[in-house]
Amino acid sequence: MPEATFAAWRARVEAALDHALPAPHDSPQRLHAAMRHGVLNGGKRMRPMLAYAAGTAFGADPAQLDAAAVAVELVHCYSLVHDDLPAMDDDALRRGQPTVHVAFDEATAILAGDALQALAFAALAHAPQPAGSRVAMLAELAHASGAAGMCGGQALDIDATGKAGAIGIDGLQRLHALKTGALLRASVRLGAIAAGADEASRIALDRYADALGLAFQVRDDLLDIEGDAATLGKTAGKDVAQDKATFPALLGIEASRARLAELSAVMHDALAGLAVETAALAALARKVVERDN
Repeated sequence: MPEATFAAWRARVEAALDHALPAPHDSPQRLHAAMRHGVLNGGKRMRPMLAYAAGTAFGADPAQLDAAAVAVELVHCYSLVHDDLPAMDDDALRRGQPTVHVAFDEATAILAGDALQALAFAALAHAPQPAGSRVAMLAELAHASGAAGMCGGQALDIDATGKAGAIGIDGLQRLHALKTGALLRASVRLGAIAAGADEASRIALDRYADALGLAFQVRDDLLDIEGDAATLGKTAGKDVAQDKATFPALLGIEASRARLAELSAVMHDALAGLAVETAALAALARKVVERDN
C-alpha cells in the first residue's frame, strides 16, 4: 500500500510545484528558469511525503495538504540552491544535474533561492485551512527555516568545518537537529496542523520526527563515505575532504550504523503510541534508514 500511495503523492506534489512556480516564459525569464531548475529536478520529495503521511493519518484529504507539501519542499529547495554556492559548500552537482549557480550564475542562484523562500510562505498563506491553522503553519515553517532551525544549523556547520574533532557528539547532534531535523520535523508538524491532530498525538509525532531527522543525517554521513556520485546525484567524499564533523568521523562507521538502529527503534515506538494508521510514516522511516542516495 505505501508505495502506490507514495507514487500518487509524488505525482500530486510535482504537479502542485509546477503550478506554484512562475511560468518559464514570463519575465524575468532567467530567474524563473533558475527557480524551476532548482525545484523540478527530481529528488526524493521526502518532506512533502512526510506532510502527506502525517496529515492523512489524521483524516485529511491529500488536497488539503498540497499547500503544506509545496511550501516545505520550496524551502528545502531554496536551501539547496544556497548551500551549493561557492561561499557555502561550493558544489557543482545536485540531483545528478549542474547546480543552479553552475547552470546559470551566482547572482541568479542567490535570487532564485530568495524567491523560492518567499513563494513557500505565499503557498501556505493560501492554504485551505482556517486562518488560525494557516497562521500556525506559517509560524512553524518560519521557525524551522530561520536562525532557530535550518539557518542556525548551517551556521554551526560552517563553524565546525575543518574542526571535525572539536565539536563533540552532543554538539553534532544539536547542529543537525537544526540544520536537517528542523525542516523534517516541520514537515510532519505541518501535516498534523493541517489535519487538526490533537496535542498528545503531536507530541508523539515530534518524537518520531526528531529521531527521523537525526537518522536522515547519520545515513547521509555514511553515504558520503560509502556512496558514489552517480548513485548519490551529488559529489561524494566531500565531508572527509573538508574535515567536516560527521557521525562516522566522531563515532566510527559501525557505531554510526548502531546509532541508526537505535533511532529506528525510537521511531517505531513513537508511532506505536498513536491510535491512527501509521503505515506510511513507518515506511518513510524505513526509507530514511535504508536509502542509498
